[in-house]
Amino acid sequence: MDGLSRRKMLLAGGALGAAGALSMASPAGARPLWTWSPAGSVAGAGAGVDPEWVWDDEADPVLAAVIDRGDVARVNAALAKWTRNDQALPAELPSDVRDFMEEARRLPSWADRTKLDRGSRFSKTKGIYVGALYGLGSGMMSTAIPREARAVYYSKGGADMKDRIAKTARLGYDIGDVDAYQPTGSMIVTCVKTRMVHAAVRHLLPQSPGWTQTSGGQTIPISQADILVTWHSLATFVMQRLKDWRVSVGTADSDAYLHVWQVSAAMLGVRQEYIPATWDAANAQSAQVLDPILAASDEGVALTEVLLDIVAELDLGLTRPLISAFARYTLGDRVGDMIGLSKEPVLKPLIAAAWPLLVAFREGLISFPVIPSVAWTLEEAIRQFVLLFLGEAKPIAISIPDTNRPS
Repeated sequence: MDGLSRRKMLLAGGALGAAGALSMASPAGARPLWTWSPAGSVAGAGAGVDPEWVWDDEADPVLAAVIDRGDVARVNAALAKWTRNDQALPAELPSDVRDFMEEARRLPSWADRTKLDRGSRFSKTKGIYVGALYGLGSGMMSTAIPREARAVYYSKGGADMKDRIAKTARLGYDIGDVDAYQPTGSMIVTCVKTRMVHAAVRHLLPQSPGWTQTSGGQTIPISQADILVTWHSLATFVMQRLKDWRVSVGTADSDAYLHVWQVSAAMLGVRQEYIPATWDAANAQSAQVLDPILAASDEGVALTEVLLDIVAELDLGLTRPLISAFARYTLGDRVGDMIGLSKEPVLKPLIAAAWPLLVAFREGLISFPVIPSVAWTLEEAIRQFVLLFLGEAKPIAISIPDTNRPS
């Protein structure tokens, strides 16, 4: 543990980041018609416009102008100085960027500080489960989301995948921090910077031949539908699995955890008419936008290999076979096959039999059971994974890209 840096942990949790920051969706034709009603949103009403054709009217023109006038280096130098929610914006920012950020940093009027604090505490209380599901569940699932994998691969960070994943992981770390939305926290900072990165990528990726040839007909990346796909691969997926595992989650904690993600979606620029108001609404939306679009892609398989290497390199006992077996248990064989995980015919059945017993024991549902040693090995490795993830941070700057992946 001593030789491991927080940066390496962010690389591992960046499985989550590939999901959390650059969210994408599906191959052409796989996505069903949008029928989800805005009556189920936090807004309670809306026009019902398909989010596939909605982007970010506030951020997109600002970041396009920054790139076109050659201001990226100047903006990144200023952004590097803004690290806490309560900080004033750097004076060196161009006026159009500052005006956008001052508005973007405001929490939505319906944000509940009490719920936000409780939601962050819940992520810590159930940290071993939430951390495992973020890093070894949601993160691996992200590589089965073709648009997401291709956006990561063909944008600038694709040339250095470890660095890219480390940066996108920042969102996953900050959302679970106990001070996330407190003045001393950094979730607002992370959301605003990530929103700006999304806008920059929307401007740049259409200029990439690699991306345009594999985009499935999408002409502008990272639509609101794409962000919702990733939102569900994180928040909705985690809550579904916690229930599947029979982890004890009270109503107040469940609502608070949802609220953290609702506010985070709004801070990333998602229109309120698309943000689910309840878990039932979230499950219904997820069934429409996430489940049907999971698919294999060359870029996704390549990204899976990077993620497996990163986690294994942490030397916490999470070997590639163990990671593959746990991911297959968590995601299912269909997704496991999509992203090229090894079959693990011995380890996977062992985990499938032992993990539920271990969780039941930890939750006080059963007395000390006979559990195969592989489950204790896995639990300890995940515990170390989560402890390192929640440890002291080496700052990782989220910066605006100025080009795509070099050809």
